[in-house]
Amino acid sequence: MENQVNKFARFLKDESGATAIEYGLIAAAIGLMLVAVLPNLRIALNDVYVAVTTGVGTVQP
Repeated sequence: MENQVNKFARFLKDESGATAIEYGLIAAAIGLMLVAVLPNLRIALNDVYVAVTTGVGTVQP
């Protein structure tokens, strides 16, 4: 019986599951942030590519 009590006490002290949940929450937050930021980044990069293409197209050999 005491062995079961020790196992239960060790189970209550084990924080590895909490750490995994914390990492999962961090990954989810980063994912949401990327979903929010990437459309704006795509528009900005497209503007840069258009400017570079326009600049290269107007160069006289």
